[in-house]
Amino acid sequence: MGNTYCVIMAGGIGSRFWPVSTSKFPKQFHDILGTGETLIQTTYNRLLKITDASKILVVTHKNYKSLVQEQLKGLPENNIILEPARRNTAPCIAYAAFRIQKEDPNAVMLVAPSDHLILNEAEFSRIIKIAAKEASTSSHLLTLGIKPHRPDTGYGYIQFISNGDSEGEVKKVKTFTEKPNEEWAKKFIDSGDFLWNAGIFIWSIPTLMKEMAAHMTDIYRIFETGIEVYGTDNEKEFVDKIYPTCENESIDYGLLEKSKDVFVIPSDFGWSDLGTWGSLYQLSTKDQNENSVYNDTTITYNAKNNLIRVPKNKLAVIEGLENYIVVDEDDRLLICKLENEQLIKSFVNDIKLKFGDKHL
Repeated sequence: MGNTYCVIMAGGIGSRFWPVSTSKFPKQFHDILGTGETLIQTTYNRLLKITDASKILVVTHKNYKSLVQEQLKGLPENNIILEPARRNTAPCIAYAAFRIQKEDPNAVMLVAPSDHLILNEAEFSRIIKIAAKEASTSSHLLTLGIKPHRPDTGYGYIQFISNGDSEGEVKKVKTFTEKPNEEWAKKFIDSGDFLWNAGIFIWSIPTLMKEMAAHMTDIYRIFETGIEVYGTDNEKEFVDKIYPTCENESIDYGLLEKSKDVFVIPSDFGWSDLGTWGSLYQLSTKDQNENSVYNDTTITYNAKNNLIRVPKNKLAVIEGLENYIVVDEDDRLLICKLENEQLIKSFVNDIKLKFGDKHL
């Protein structure tokens, strides 16, 4: 896939993984899974099987440049694209697209988050090859949809047309639905034509530019005014000026939900967005009491169904807890019921109001 460029989105804070993930050291730069690699390193190494390092771009917040350089040794410095402000995925992808267009106006562009888990990398590569070929020979915007294993309310869903209008593995998208309640999630699963939205996209640069001009007009025009500066010494000054003026908009809402030419490839390659401690708990190996324990110096008594993560140099004794998250990190400690993990984001907001950014 010689003209395929891969864009890693790595600018998020990952506040649902507090207290490990903080604004100074976000989740994607941590070895959350205990594999010896950080999440962004795993993503980068996976994409090296698709294209070479010169065609991998990392879009991240300006504060994380040194973290990216430190963790991705083989990535050219010029391939680190720095956002001066956080404006969601639409401006991030538009910026990367204009950079790629300057190098290769007919390139295929793959966009992937930096912090997702993919267990079957061979199947992932196979699907990407299908998507890249489709993108290079059609005007389709392609996304990957994960075949759902349960009625999960934490994911967005993609409905595809399954009445013969689409042949082979590439299906035309009918609808996008944000996170549904449990009743609707069950209906989606039962119908057989809904997939989880993985947030992984593939398209050609000409197709993306045409679609952005039609559906993300304001953002497209802002970046188009700098068409001469991309890849030059003047790029940073231009982007620092215009980026904060962009709308805070997701690519899903800004483009995919509006375009008439969106297709999905149903996929099953052991995917998780690793969005919460609960999703990590589901994936983790567990002891005979269904506890997921991250070090050898933790002793549990009458404790079941817990995720326990404390520093390796700390002895922890846990008695009587059931269905809890216990995470001890530096000067921060979280003890929260697994079923209430969605509150962690609001805990972070409250901490900011009470103590400022010191613990965030």
